[in-house]
Amino acid sequence: MLLFIRLLSLVLLLAPLAAHASCADHFAAQAQPTSSRQLIFLCSSSFAIGYSPQDREAAWSAEHLTADIINEADSLKGRSDFQEDLRLPLNARSELYDYKRSGWSRGHLTPSGDAPTSPSRSETFMLSNIVPQAARLNSGAWNHIEARVRKLALRQKNIYVMTGPAFRESHGTIGPDHVRVPSSIWKAVYVPTMTAVSVIVCKNTAPYRCNSVSLDSLERVTGIDPFPGLSSAERSRSKILDHSLLF
Repeated sequence: MLLFIRLLSLVLLLAPLAAHASCADHFAAQAQPTSSRQLIFLCSSSFAIGYSPQDREAAWSAEHLTADIINEADSLKGRSDFQEDLRLPLNARSELYDYKRSGWSRGHLTPSGDAPTSPSRSETFMLSNIVPQAARLNSGAWNHIEARVRKLALRQKNIYVMTGPAFRESHGTIGPDHVRVPSSIWKAVYVPTMTAVSVIVCKNTAPYRCNSVSLDSLERVTGIDPFPGLSSAERSRSKILDHSLLF
């Protein structure tokens, strides 16, 4: 299995250079996030994914949001249907029936509400962008944070957002494909105009509390550095930014 994952990662990482060049725009300083695990890189039109075949879900999603993108997304009507990501082979991807009667909702990493076009909105409904999320978190505190991120993009005009699952405690898996259930969901935001970063983490179990943490804390738990291209000064944590996302 490990050999298969390595070969699969190599094949997908050797995708056309043009696609990777365009995907670099989703990353702060055009630097792809780093991870302690081997991931498969997937490039979509409005976001990028670092996908974990072992977990059958993404370890991170990345998006670059501007005021223009959010205005276009806000005027876009309709939604799409959840779909399996056929870019991944069957033995590496999650499937629709994994979530059926699982007790968990299908939670977006890159929100559908951030997508500025119908094709890009459809891409957000691929299961490679979905994790098992508590329904009350999905429709409650997490939905609030996604809305606050969009307001921040409108206000600051230009931000970079990373989102992913964390597995500090074990909550098992769902479905025949053993999709791993996160213990929490995190969102990291870099605002160039503020030269500041905020990381928000929400527990995926009751009482679904959300709080801010440092980038170092996020990396210790997840093995992921969401903004490796930023300088120490640019990676500064801002309590003002934390507060604007939480409240």
